[in-house]
Amino acid sequence: MAMSKKVITREEWEKKLNDVKIRKEDMNKLVMNFLVTEGYVDAAEKFRMESGTEPDIDLATITDRMAVKKAVQCGNVEDAIERVNDLNPEILDTNPQLFFHLQQQRLIELIRNGKVAEALEFAQEELAPRGEENQGFLEELERTVALLAFEDVSNCPVGELLDISQRLKTASEVNAAILTSQSHEKDPRLPSLLKMLIWAQNQLDEKAAYPRINDLSTAVLEDLNV
Repeated sequence: MAMSKKVITREEWEKKLNDVKIRKEDMNKLVMNFLVTEGYVDAAEKFRMESGTEPDIDLATITDRMAVKKAVQCGNVEDAIERVNDLNPEILDTNPQLFFHLQQQRLIELIRNGKVAEALEFAQEELAPRGEENQGFLEELERTVALLAFEDVSNCPVGELLDISQRLKTASEVNAAILTSQSHEKDPRLPSLLKMLIWAQNQLDEKAAYPRINDLSTAVLEDLNV
């Protein structure tokens, strides 16, 4: 026989929530962490002035990091590499996987622009030697070069490499590497906390009926359905 769930009224639930004390300073730090990590430099500066919350990195470096990210997103990979090296040459020197993915993205952009001969030469001179040293790199290179075998990339099994999502993936990897080099978390804390909230609610759903939050954008407590 299934056990009945405990019912927690809205009044009881709101009292439990109100009993949890969270310092405003901690909330402000959470907001600043999100703005800094995601690169909202203007919002971060305004929030710093309004709340008095100091970011844990120089806001000027956010502009440089976002310039790198934007360059990759626009397909200007050579410019992105130069900017990364200007920021910190050790980022690419100590991260062969990131450097390979940037070079792979350069190859993808050459193929996208129909520069077949240049793409083949670049693949042979810049990427093939790295593929000889790393089986994973070799497999990724082979997938990328396979784009050249299809006139209609819509029918190509690796056509997703030409999607904007591939640029965004590479840009995100570069962004994370720069943040790590600056001793900053590569992911903002806020999304992780929201995922934890969803998990906690799912666990509690098995034991109790309570006013849960279904829309995270409003955080409104829903009425009980019992």
